[in-house]
Amino acid sequence: MKIDLEAEKKEILKRYRKLLRLAKKSRDDLDKKQIRKAFNVALEAHKEMRRKSGEPYIYHPIAVAQIVAEEMGLGTVSIVSALLHDTVEDTEITLDDIENMFGSKVCVIIDGLTKMSGVIDHSDPNYSIQAENFRKMMLSLSEDIRVILVKLADRLHNMRTMEFMPRNKQLKISYETLFIYAPLAHRLGLNSIKTELENLAFKYTETELFNEITDKLKENQRRLTRYINKFSLPIINTLTERGYDFEVDGRHKSPYSISQKMKNKNVPFEEVYDIFALRIILKSTPETEKGDCWNTYSIVTDMYTPRPDRLRDWVSTPKANGYEALHTTVMGPEGRWVEVQIRTQRMHDIAERGLAAHWKYKAKGSDSDNNKVDEWINKIRNLLDSPHNQAIDFIDDVKLNLFSDEIFVFTPIGELKTLPAGATALDFAYEIHSRLGDSCIGAKVNHKLVPLNYKIKSGEQLEVLTSKKQKPKLEWLKIVTTAKAKQRIKNGVRRERKLIAIEGKEKYGRILESLPTDNPKLLKELVRHFNVPDTVELFVKIAEKQIEKGAIKNYLDQREKHKKEADERIRKKPIEGITAKSFGKQDVLVLGDAKDKFEYKISPCCNPIPGDEVFGFVTVGDGIKIHKTNCPNAMHLQANFAYRTIKAVWEDKSKNEFLTGIRFTGTDDFGLVSRITNIISQESELKIKSIKFDADHGVFEGKVMLYVQDTEQLTELSKKLKVVKGVHNIKRIHTN
Repeated sequence: MKIDLEAEKKEILKRYRKLLRLAKKSRDDLDKKQIRKAFNVALEAHKEMRRKSGEPYIYHPIAVAQIVAEEMGLGTVSIVSALLHDTVEDTEITLDDIENMFGSKVCVIIDGLTKMSGVIDHSDPNYSIQAENFRKMMLSLSEDIRVILVKLADRLHNMRTMEFMPRNKQLKISYETLFIYAPLAHRLGLNSIKTELENLAFKYTETELFNEITDKLKENQRRLTRYINKFSLPIINTLTERGYDFEVDGRHKSPYSISQKMKNKNVPFEEVYDIFALRIILKSTPETEKGDCWNTYSIVTDMYTPRPDRLRDWVSTPKANGYEALHTTVMGPEGRWVEVQIRTQRMHDIAERGLAAHWKYKAKGSDSDNNKVDEWINKIRNLLDSPHNQAIDFIDDVKLNLFSDEIFVFTPIGELKTLPAGATALDFAYEIHSRLGDSCIGAKVNHKLVPLNYKIKSGEQLEVLTSKKQKPKLEWLKIVTTAKAKQRIKNGVRRERKLIAIEGKEKYGRILESLPTDNPKLLKELVRHFNVPDTVELFVKIAEKQIEKGAIKNYLDQREKHKKEADERIRKKPIEGITAKSFGKQDVLVLGDAKDKFEYKISPCCNPIPGDEVFGFVTVGDGIKIHKTNCPNAMHLQANFAYRTIKAVWEDKSKNEFLTGIRFTGTDDFGLVSRITNIISQESELKIKSIKFDADHGVFEGKVMLYVQDTEQLTELSKKLKVVKGVHNIKRIHTN
């Protein structure tokens, strides 16, 4: 295909001028000069480069800069950094060049963005490239928040233009987006970007379900619009009569959000009850906004009956990402539930643009409690300051403590504390002070005694009970959930046992001198073998004679024996020595091909069958496991251990049988079970492993586990069963 270079030049200038228009309102001539300079540098640096789509590479940095300017509302430094974000990594330009041309602030951001794509040695199976990169990302976030904002803009544009990527790359990037980037956008208050990232990732990870939901939303669009108009009209009239300045926005939930509701409640699209949402945005002053929100809530609930359990007051207590609004769910016309969100313009700006709006209002001196995001960034710094966190531990701590839902609890004097959902009484004690946690023996919740492992509920008041004789224990790590409590417990135990550990270390050295070994990793192996959390506890057990020389010698003897046996097996049968590095970048595992030298197992968590889109995962010690690409575990495996995954395809001629299952629901009818089993066993000639049917008040639910050769067989069976009188819904299930 011939490239029209002249047309491309015109298109590049057109996109650049659009960026300048977006930047025009709040930029002076000096700012525009910096943006123009950055554009020229990026244009020259990327002039010979093209994207997978064949387009000039410069389209990408311009698009990222537009997202930064228009959708995030950030300033000149961020726009310049977005234009230059790939120059150091992909071209001859250095960080020194960037600093000389654009100053230290831009240089710090580009450096942070470049570090995120660094590679570590992953020969140790306990490490993950993605986890280490995540730690680098959060470190960059704690140093300059603009690093992560530009990175989010970069990820958003890559997701928008991913149709030209290979399928395995689409899956890896999409799972990583759902696992890290969408929660991060949510935590930074970028709700529009978070929603788009989720929907784009959903489009690639579960294409069939995505298409089903979007098609049904399109089919029902006119009806949805009429319904929202009917629902909102009396609210609009009353607010207008009362003299409010406001906007109303009626919409449906996002496809990804609807899919999560379908999965969580195990219902089809038609049974998701709160697909509608109405947003009311009030033009209020900071002095009147809380009262205006509650008055509007009163107007809405006077017209429509609210569900008491669905009121969410984030006006009085904002979320950790700074989000403020009142949410309620009310019964609308035709017996439909509708979610209503009430917020002011200030709250709306923060909800849509997150940090940029948060700091804009902060600079204006708004007295609203918007320091939640700053607190969250400080929590990240505290996690990063921990010298004992491995990369994998760190990502777990961040996911648990910084991306989880929250609960709000009170101290005896009425002070409000925020903890992640699932926190215990012991977490609360450590949240107050480490000394209080170290000496905690229990708590009083609403004046009733509860144990250390009591899971706190939102709104409860706690009083911590202590004893001077109490000391922190390693078992407490199984009780607490917050990173802060875990770290304080480790520190406390370490202090108590440090002297004993020193004695044990000396004894270990003497034992080692008397044994024939020079293995530098022996200490780590002994920690795993004796099932202790760390070397300190190993030395303590050695000092206390719980682990003696004989036990260590026995481990070394067994290890040598197993090594010889393994070497012999590898010599006879190479497959048993398989590692992720056995596969080249272009290799494909062919399932059902007798010529393929690798053995594999079908993973029981999703039970894939021929016709399903699958991938292989190289386990440690259990060969290759085959998973569906939309398996519940796929996101975790692809996001954290991508280097241990391999593309897999089914061999067309395979006649093996695979276990799968189907679930039915419908109206009970005489002879129904007999008709269903006859279709499966007689007409379709399929083997049934197990069958279970329950009926209650004329409604039945059935589950059949059976063996099929591929998805085509299962699809044909489903078509036959759908025409059976009384059968309403048929759904494939993946575990027995």
